Amino acid sequence: MAEAGWDVDLVRSKFPALARQQDGQPVAFFDGPAGSQVPQSVADAVSHYLLNTNANRGAAHATARESDALLENAHQVVADFLGTPDPATVCFGGNMTTMTLAASRAIAQQWRAGDEIIVSQLDHDSNVTPWVLAARDAGVNVHHISLKPDDWSLDIDDFRSKLSSKTKLVAVGYASNATGTINPVGEIIAAAKAVGALTYIDAVHYAPHRRINVKELQCDFLACSAYKFFGPHVGILYGRRELLETIRPYKLRPSTDALPGKWMTGTQNHEGIVGVAAAIEYLTSLDASADEDHNTCADSTASERVAKLDRVFSRIRDYETALSLRFLAGVSSVSGLRIYGITNVDEVDDRVPTFSMTSDRHTPQQLAKRLAEQGVFAWAGNHYALPFTEAAGLEPSGTLRIGALHYNSMQEIDRVVDCLRALL
Repeated sequence: MAEAGWDVDLVRSKFPALARQQDGQPVAFFDGPAGSQVPQSVADAVSHYLLNTNANRGAAHATARESDALLENAHQVVADFLGTPDPATVCFGGNMTTMTLAASRAIAQQWRAGDEIIVSQLDHDSNVTPWVLAARDAGVNVHHISLKPDDWSLDIDDFRSKLSSKTKLVAVGYASNATGTINPVGEIIAAAKAVGALTYIDAVHYAPHRRINVKELQCDFLACSAYKFFGPHVGILYGRRELLETIRPYKLRPSTDALPGKWMTGTQNHEGIVGVAAAIEYLTSLDASADEDHNTCADSTASERVAKLDRVFSRIRDYETALSLRFLAGVSSVSGLRIYGITNVDEVDDRVPTFSMTSDRHTPQQLAKRLAEQGVFAWAGNHYALPFTEAAGLEPSGTLRIGALHYNSMQEIDRVVDCLRALL
């Protein structure tokens, strides 16, 4: 089936997990916001590394040299994915939360009592609590960007009212992992820059859906996690070179002061990092399904890879917009269901196909359990977006979250809508 120029059957054939069945029918994976499924090529890359080039860095023997080359390539591939020409500004770590906790401790060394920072009520807690804890230790005041209850989007007027010459950092998410709303980060970054504040962007939920370009954004830091965009459990941190060079992270004495190693503490998950590069190469390979004239070799040059990613994410955006419209149209007739986030079809471009909802008859946990029994995999709870669920008065149950990715089909959207209608 091809929708909006997207051959979803071809895409799905690359993911072994999508062939899973339960009670004789295919499983529908709507748990992408908690972690995407992985294409065969990623699993093959991880396996090949472990079986053939497993070695630590910097040794003279063959496997170490081969491993080093693979890791250097991964920095370049991820740099192309993030839109930076400087692969040394790409750092790897355990996950976004761990890297942000470490970054917050390092950045906070520059703060002084009476300074201020701004975080958001729409963020995953990994881009809130690390900064709140660092501010507490430094005697710094914390402001929270409030939400507009009509669609639970950020109140930008409230943000501007809290921004001042005292602001040292603004931490905000690119897209909400709870409501799917895409935040106006370009506007937020520009405003923060005007008062001399640093910006830290959580792009974990944005990365599988839309194209990232840190050079255009002009953000100071951006973090994401590969397991959300079809790769292994590896965290990624981008930072402006001058900041990565001048800020000193907590690190061991023998560790290098050169980039990017300065910010990559301890022995890294080498096989996972190689898998990250494979996940991005998987995305570039999707360009071939639209135009066979484009080269699809894994050893694409940086400029070729960037162009492919531009084209692929443009098509993903179009297809996922169609998924969002299909879902919103379907649930509009389901009584007793409340959607938290953008539901106006004229504003659908400002969201990704992630939907949080509550029922007036069942708890989110009850709905998730009933869906799971029917082979529809979804999540219930606060999704670690605790600032949002607290602000919206949704604790302790949170919401039922249905999250689609580019491998989900229109038939699966119809199926989950039909299941919700039957349950409610």
